[in-house]
Amino acid sequence: MLLNKEFIKEVQWPRNLYHKPRLTKLSVYLYIPNIIGYIRVLMNCYAFAICFSNKQLFSFLYFVSFVCDGVDGWCARKFNQVSTFGAVLDMVTDRISTACLLVILSQVYRPGLIFLSLLALDIGSHWLQMYSTFLLGKASHKDVKDSTNWLFKAYYGNRMFMAYCCVACEVLYIILFLLAKRENDNLIEVLMGLAYHISPLSVLVGLSLFGWAVKQAVNCIQLKTAADVCVLHDINKKQSP
Repeated sequence: MLLNKEFIKEVQWPRNLYHKPRLTKLSVYLYIPNIIGYIRVLMNCYAFAICFSNKQLFSFLYFVSFVCDGVDGWCARKFNQVSTFGAVLDMVTDRISTACLLVILSQVYRPGLIFLSLLALDIGSHWLQMYSTFLLGKASHKDVKDSTNWLFKAYYGNRMFMAYCCVACEVLYIILFLLAKRENDNLIEVLMGLAYHISPLSVLVGLSLFGWAVKQAVNCIQLKTAADVCVLHDINKKQSP
């Protein structure tokens, strides 16, 4: 038995021969999910360049780019290519693309302040959430296990529910953009017109409105809880010896 063990030790390959390849900056930049992120950026740039001349193509490209947001996340987990750069690229692309669409909607609907307020809420809540995440030493802004708000936990804790709310929000904005015919359409009149005339489109808008409302509620909760974290950090910092 002793001889057999010694023989096995002799024929075994040294462990240091199985070392992992060294990562470089270029290799991280060329992660599959990050490449998808670059494609999303280019797709959005072209989509917004033609948004008024070809509304249908714009809507298609914008929605495909949004769907790719889920695809790159799946690829990151599938190929073990999760990266901080990729997460930031993902969020920045999402926020900028939604912000641009909200600015456009503010120009074709009245009152435009509604869409600008939604833009401010979206950017502000996510920025504060990201900053509070770093203050708490968490790896992801979606880590809300310690939250006491059930809606906040349900949103970030259930991928399907979060996906529905996000898709519903973007679909609603796209539909509103496609329905806009002039530069001074009244938003309330357009929504009331859809409610009075039941059709597949009005049903889709109704389903999207619910998801949209949940997402805005989550943004408000996110804004308040993240602001509390920042304030508590300041208090603890001043009270520490």
